[in-house]
This record gives sequence, C-alpha cells and structure tokens, in this order.
Amino acid sequence: MDRREFLRRAGAAGLCVAGSVLGAAWLYDPRGGADYFRNEEAKKTALLKSYRVERGPGAVTMSVVRGKDPEKMVRAGLDAMGGISSFVQKGDVVLIKPNVAFDRAPALGATTSPEVLRAVVLTCREAGARRVIVADNPINQPEGCFFKSGIQQAATDAGADVMLPKPNAFSLVKINGEVLKTWSAFYQPLDEATKVIGIAPCKDHNLCSASMTMKNWYGLLGGRRNQFHQQIHAVIADFARMIQPTFVVLDATRVLMQNGPTGGKLSDVQEADMLVIGTDMVAVDTFGYTLFGRDPQKLEYVYRAEARGLGSTKWKEQNWREVLAG
Repeated sequence: MDRREFLRRAGAAGLCVAGSVLGAAWLYDPRGGADYFRNEEAKKTALLKSYRVERGPGAVTMSVVRGKDPEKMVRAGLDAMGGISSFVQKGDVVLIKPNVAFDRAPALGATTSPEVLRAVVLTCREAGARRVIVADNPINQPEGCFFKSGIQQAATDAGADVMLPKPNAFSLVKINGEVLKTWSAFYQPLDEATKVIGIAPCKDHNLCSASMTMKNWYGLLGGRRNQFHQQIHAVIADFARMIQPTFVVLDATRVLMQNGPTGGKLSDVQEADMLVIGTDMVAVDTFGYTLFGRDPQKLEYVYRAEARGLGSTKWKEQNWREVLAG
C-alpha cells in the first residue's frame, strides 16, 4: 500500500468514526442527551413495570361520559368503572401524563384541558394518593408550554407536583417493540410512580391522522424522536407495549378537528363535551376516532397493536357504559 492509498483509507475510517459520533449526538437531544448518556450509571437500561390494576372479569373497561362540567364528568366516568378507589389506593404515587407538547392556549385544543387534569388530580388525592406527579416532555420549551397550556396552574392548584424534563431525569428504557427496542425516556416520574394515568386531547394529526391516548406516550421519549415519523404507526403501536397504564382519559371536551397536532385557530376546534375513560387504550382510541367522523378501520396503529395482542379495537364487545354527567 503506498502512502496516498494509506491516507485515503485512513481518511475514510476517520469519517466513519466521526459519523458514528455525530449519529450518537443526533440520537439524543439535551433532554436525555448525549452528554448525560456518557455517564456509566445513566447507560443502565431500565425496565418499566406494569401499572395496571387487576379488577376481575366483570369489571367495566370503558366509560363514555357526556356533560359540561369536567369535574362532574371525571367523577361520573370513574364511578361507572367502580370508582377511583378501584384504581388508586392510600399511599400511591400517581403519575399523570397530559399532552403539553405545545405553547398553546387551552381553547385551541392542542393540549390537555387543564380542567380535566385538575379533576383527575383531585380524585386521586381524595383516594389517598401520597403524591401526584404531573409530567411531560414537550416539543416546545417546557416552562412555556406548561404555563401557556394552563397545566402548570391547574396541577399546582389541585395539589400535584409538576416535574419538568431535566437531563438527569432520563434513562434508557427497554421497550422491545417493532421499531422501539431501547430508547431514552423520561424515566424518573415513571420510576417513582406506583400508578400511571394518561390524559390526552382528542386531535387531528397530520402524520398519523389522529393523536389520542396511545400517541400521548410519545411525549415520554427523549432524543431525536422526530426520526420515527416515517414509521409513526408502528411506533404508536409500540407504546401499547412500552407502557401499561392504570387507566387513560381521552379528553374530547373539545376536539381539534383539523390542522393538528398544533392547531392555531379556534375555527379548527369543535366542542364535543365528552370524556372517554378506559383501561384498554386501543379500544378508547378506536372509539375516539369516530368523533372525527372517520372510519376506525383506516386508523392503522390500533390494528397493529391489536394484531400484537396489546388491546382490542372491538370496543362494542367490551363491558362499557355511557354516562350523562349532570
């Protein structure tokens, strides 16, 4: 090998190493980012526990609540499923995961209703929860998103602790999904929690057609999560494997019918005055998709999850209740 060939090969090898380093940096953002994962302790892979509650074969798995008062709706929906005490007991640490992705006002429908969140926090505290944590990893700047969405104030007023996504709150989580194998996640609140509740707005989404309770867990991922957009349906189905919540709430008090997920115009939002509470995210989202006037058979990710035994699209065959909250 002459000197010129040696230098050429050495240069190519150097580019490969540099590409690997840049790829690692690209994989993680400052929240759960490359600097943090250079720490050996942080590199340990966490396994998420199940937060489900065994309730017996005759338990109601879903309630569809109609009304105008979010607090009455939350209470009526949970009562139809056996009451909050069926899910949360004295001494529990409850993580509530809303969608706070954007610095949008509540009326625009891009984030979880603060009134619905407040009501869920209050019921958990009344059930004897030792601590309630409200956490999300927003796309926009976290402090601004929690403030503008009204979630910060609602959580604080109801007695919950807001946990913002600091870099050392992330860990690598083993997911074993179709696309998500091991990934950076906002792990600290999950690690502390004994029960987990997701509260997701019902909204249009330009990539996956609709963002509801399954898509809500996207907000727990760290790193360059936008790289998954090309495989969005498979990734959303993976969330049904990654997280097994105590129950979820689909916030359809108002529905972002178009121009989601960010919205921006009041004309995009339709008042639906509805909540869907359930223990099967696949069933809840299948029902929720009908609120857009769309055919649930065309919502790919719920059928991907069902095919993997992670839930059922056949919500009508489940033990569910329809409730009118006065």
